[in-house]
Amino acid sequence: MTSPSPAEPRPRIPAGARAVVQQGFYEGLELPIDAAWLVIGRGASADWCLSELTLSRSHAAFGWDGERFFVEDLGSTNGTFVNGERSARVRLRDGDEVQIGRLRLRVAIPRALDGDPG
Repeated sequence: MTSPSPAEPRPRIPAGARAVVQQGFYEGLELPIDAAWLVIGRGASADWCLSELTLSRSHAAFGWDGERFFVEDLGSTNGTFVNGERSARVRLRDGDEVQIGRLRLRVAIPRALDGDPG
């Protein structure tokens, strides 16, 4: 998936989704998933620019596809893992653990959007 072009209508992003860093220097940092496409990495052009050597410049993107929240690896060197499994693109559920480089993030998705019937 690529970033939406300026001519495309922007989807309305449901409020409340976020990724929270679970350990390390950035522990406790909350990153709101409040756009259709948010890049996390160590490069200056990343939406969430974190000074972490194990991240690629543009490591992964979090976002909203119009139905669900997702995370997508952007060809990073160290990969993107969701609940311990290396993933290219995954729809997110409340409580998922995303690891990018050495950073572990816990995803919080509003219950109504989680897609989990239980």
